[in-house]
Amino acid sequence: MYAWVWRHLPGPWPVRLFIFLVLVLAIVAALFFWVFPWVEDTFDINRVTVG
Repeated sequence: MYAWVWRHLPGPWPVRLFIFLVLVLAIVAALFFWVFPWVEDTFDINRVTVG
């Protein structure tokens, strides 16, 4: 998958590297700001009972 993304990015390798890092950071930010909070609220992960 990473090779496919790398082949489809424009420009020489420094530009590709910069674009790739921006894409990775955007994906990580989306996970932390939207996906993980949604999963936490939906599946109620924080409610832990010890008995």
